[in-house]
Amino acid sequence: MLKKVFTWGGIAFLIFFIAYQPSSAADVFKSLGGSILDIAQGFGDFFTDLVA
Repeated sequence: MLKKVFTWGGIAFLIFFIAYQPSSAADVFKSLGGSILDIAQGFGDFFTDLVA
């Protein structure tokens, strides 16, 4: 039950954040996307060096 409350609360906060602070929300998502790409690149480099 508590997990469901936190999930819906998080979704509501996300919608509120995007609706009232769209430029800040875009910056946050750009930052997260860049971080995910950096992590993926690091894994790719690791496995390339491991095999080569």
